[in-house]
Amino acid sequence: MKKLTVASALAALALLWSAASVSAQQFGTAAEAKAMLDRAVVALKADKTTALGELNDKSDKRFHEHDLYVFCFNMADGKTVTHPNPALIGTDIRAFKFKGEPIGQRLFDAAKEGSVVTVEYSFPKPGTTEPVPKVSFVTRVGDQGCGVGYYK
Repeated sequence: MKKLTVASALAALALLWSAASVSAQQFGTAAEAKAMLDRAVVALKADKTTALGELNDKSDKRFHEHDLYVFCFNMADGKTVTHPNPALIGTDIRAFKFKGEPIGQRLFDAAKEGSVVTVEYSFPKPGTTEPVPKVSFVTRVGDQGCGVGYYK
């Protein structure tokens, strides 16, 4: 009976450790965010239509990993064309604000062809309400502004 209790306790401890390590890895890093944006740029330059479909495919791990994802918007009208939340597709990124901070306008303004710019702002992590520092890498590829954000 004692062996079963000890074995159960060890199994529970192992589960807690593995859950802690999974939860510690649920947020992407700056390097992962930059690499994801680089992959998106290559894909958009190769075939924009195919790339936009792939960027919206949540099961495509090249563009959706942990809390990282690629968001893109038209430079002509600011309309969002890729985002993991389908309700945001077609909305003008420039109108997006958080607690009065014009985050969307800042992302739009930062999108410059041939360079990657960082935009820093505060935003809640998924599943929370308290804003924390976040950074988005932003660039422009043709008529698309795109970015990937990570939490500091």
